[in-house]
Amino acid sequence: MPLPFVRFAFCGVLAWLVGFLAFDRTASAADVDQLTAYIGTYSSGKSEGIYLLKLAIARDKIESVKVTLAAKTVHPSFVVLHPNGKLLYAVNETGDYQGKPQGAVSAFKINADGTLTLINQQPSLGGAPCHLVLDKTGTNVLVANYSGGNVVSYHCGADGALSEPVSNIVHQKEADTVRGPHAHSINIDSGNKYAFAADLGLDKILAYKFDERTGRLTPHDPPSASVPKGSGPRHFAFHPSGKRAFAINESNMTMTAFDYDAAAGKLLPLGTVSTLPADVTDRKGFSTAEVQVHPSGKFVYGSNRGHHTIAVFSLDEPSGKLTLIANEPIRGKTPRNFGISPDGAYLLACGQDSSTISVFRIDSTTGKLTALPQVIEVPVPVCVKFVK
Repeated sequence: MPLPFVRFAFCGVLAWLVGFLAFDRTASAADVDQLTAYIGTYSSGKSEGIYLLKLAIARDKIESVKVTLAAKTVHPSFVVLHPNGKLLYAVNETGDYQGKPQGAVSAFKINADGTLTLINQQPSLGGAPCHLVLDKTGTNVLVANYSGGNVVSYHCGADGALSEPVSNIVHQKEADTVRGPHAHSINIDSGNKYAFAADLGLDKILAYKFDERTGRLTPHDPPSASVPKGSGPRHFAFHPSGKRAFAINESNMTMTAFDYDAAAGKLLPLGTVSTLPADVTDRKGFSTAEVQVHPSGKFVYGSNRGHHTIAVFSLDEPSGKLTLIANEPIRGKTPRNFGISPDGAYLLACGQDSSTISVFRIDSTTGKLTALPQVIEVPVPVCVKFVK
């Protein structure tokens, strides 16, 4: 064979190989999902506060993981990100702040490197603040105090600083309830007109009119919606359509679906289903924690403590009927809050008592979860909030 032809053939093969490898690298880069989230914790054991988690996932394997301390702060058990991506707010779930039986609420600036700088703190006016939410304008923060049994609102300044409390509504024990009030979460509807507080002790979702201009809360009429007695409603979530809502009930391991009349600010219970398989009869020490709706609106998820699973429900949206289709083990202990990535592709579940976070891919057709092989170590995690 003539030497020039050999050279030509070799160069051709080499060019093809270089091109193939370059294409493969481009394809690989495109297949990598980058996820960033802030993790709220209980600052006990090895935990010091709020952590920043960065993940790179390719072909259903975690290619890289980085966990760094974003801010030292006491018991930031629930956090929320401002829509502008520059601010973060956290509860400080304590029962002693400034020498009074109350916790605190903290405002942080998000720095370029993801670390957090404290702007200011305000008292929560009740013990064990455990949940907070920003309104749709990003100018008001609402907080639920568990042991205080009250909800509080704050206005946010131009720099993100929290004002002194604007509203403080203390829930009242009712004659037909055994437990006292325990406000466990607070949420705002998509119209930014009404707020709803799940009270575990009263077995009710209390309703408030919300003034986005001032941040003020006032009791609504009807004042509440009820769940079955002894249920213990804990967390609450609206459907993306704004026409449905869901409460996960801590005490009896159930989920209640509601129809929502946005014009009237009224919740109508549609039905309650178990978060556990029918064959689980020994429920001693079990309780639920979190509820979230998939961005597609087709699935609802809840966390089961003791059973150490995420309950997966399919939703028939026209009727609001929930059907339990799976209970996925978190490969850790005591799942609390969990996070669904903004694109709906992944779910990150906290294992509070195992100091782990498990990563699951979400099947967009069935809603079922597939665990990725690795488990991430994060000290005492209880809350996941994705950076969009």
